[in-house]
Amino acid sequence: MHYASRRPSDEPLRSWLIERAEHHRRYGQRRLVVLARRDGFLDNHKRIERIYRAAALQVRKRVRRKLALGRGPVDERALLPNDRWSLDFVHDRLQTNRRFRILGVGDDCTRENLALEADFAFSGARMTRVLDAIAELRGFPKTIVLDNGPEMCSLAMLRWAADRGVRLHHIAPGKPVQNAFCESFNGRLRDECLNEYDFTSLAHVHEVLGEWRERYNRERPHKALGWQTAEEFANTFSTTSTTKTLHLSSVA
Repeated sequence: MHYASRRPSDEPLRSWLIERAEHHRRYGQRRLVVLARRDGFLDNHKRIERIYRAAALQVRKRVRRKLALGRGPVDERALLPNDRWSLDFVHDRLQTNRRFRILGVGDDCTRENLALEADFAFSGARMTRVLDAIAELRGFPKTIVLDNGPEMCSLAMLRWAADRGVRLHHIAPGKPVQNAFCESFNGRLRDECLNEYDFTSLAHVHEVLGEWRERYNRERPHKALGWQTAEEFANTFSTTSTTKTLHLSSVA
């Protein structure tokens, strides 16, 4: 009945932990224990942890920002040009052993290669400039299929898609088969072009890629297109559209 607790108050340590946790938001309990020792708190680490948890100061795990408007396999087929584009990066090295990256963009319907951009590094803003340059010639696509790389999930890419009304469809992590058209193209690019040359400079890369892209679009027949070239197959759509327009005009 006469017992009086001699337990020290938790308030000084609690106030110190809250102040430090607000100042260093990503510091966890163990790191704060070390700092508490430096500031003269000699409390047992279990007591510090109890007060730390009671104050709900645990570091929250960062949830990766999900920017994709679609995810997983693509169900619908690309039936018309610009229905769907797909893009991906391919890596290679110069003679100096310096790595470079190639951004490839293709139309899933016509199998045309729309861009082959090579550089040592790519940002999300750089990707959007490439896509805008393609769109100036042929318009914007309805959907773009891409993976989950940092450039693909960047805020620059999200803003670009929102401003232009383009739907981004990110494949599931670790499932490149969901971007099959682009992966197939990457295989052809490496087998028929990259493995055939020993690149001396980035200018050499640009020159070779430009020549190979012309041959790929205008000369290389595709089995899936009835052995037509990508350009020949794309031209069938413009002819069909013109015929339909003339027919509707005559009916009117």
